[in-house]
Amino acid sequence: MKLFSSTRLSVIALAALALEAFVGCAYADALDDIKKAGTINVGVFSDFPPFSSASADMSLKGYDIDVAQIIADTLKVKLNPVSVTGQNRIPYLTEHRVDILLSVGQSPEREKVIDFTASYAPYYIAVIGPQAVKVEGKADLAGKSIAVNRGTLEDTSLTEVAPPNADIKRFDNYNSVIQAFLSGQAQLMVVGNDVGAQVLSKQVNLKPEQKFQLMTSPDHIALNKNEPRLKQTLNDIIAKLISDGTLNKISEKWLGKPLDPKDL
Repeated sequence: MKLFSSTRLSVIALAALALEAFVGCAYADALDDIKKAGTINVGVFSDFPPFSSASADMSLKGYDIDVAQIIADTLKVKLNPVSVTGQNRIPYLTEHRVDILLSVGQSPEREKVIDFTASYAPYYIAVIGPQAVKVEGKADLAGKSIAVNRGTLEDTSLTEVAPPNADIKRFDNYNSVIQAFLSGQAQLMVVGNDVGAQVLSKQVNLKPEQKFQLMTSPDHIALNKNEPRLKQTLNDIIAKLISDGTLNKISEKWLGKPLDPKDL
């Protein structure tokens, strides 16, 4: 029997190691990576109350933060909230700067790039304006200046229905949108129901009111495509939060009302 030379054995050993590494890479996925790192990086808005916003100690608090903490605790990893904007959050996800994104509306355009879990929070987009400004539908947006957060689902929804002569003023965050509206830089603003609710309750002199809804878009968790284990794990967590009443408590705490499953 002819014996293998030491050189040939070395080549075989190296090939075996390379094959093992390739197989390991092929089967590695986001869920494994998160557990191995011991941290889950969660993309959230830092100026999106009551879903997430900075508190007095500068830590983020809100509906999304409570949900993100439960996800981290379930996976037995540390939570690392990462502040994102409407413009950069999808690239942050696809470039793996974050593992998941919260408060993401599902749309056909986004489905081409990223994946979504089941919905976990109610959300709809509305046009808000002073009582003195008559707006009953999309045709009444003609000639009006409207503030919106650039690159968000609000922006897309408004752009689809706004008449050609509507003056859409796009800003880089929700605080700027609200300030533009309150200062009179924009006659109207397009925001989510809960962001708008805070303005409606606090601005007595302006007498703002919800004019009409542009669309209903429950919030989902976004993740990268081809991550079935992570998606299933997140869906299982959401289902449990709904069934055991935890999500209802979070809704009452941050949204001020019980969670209606029909809104999801």
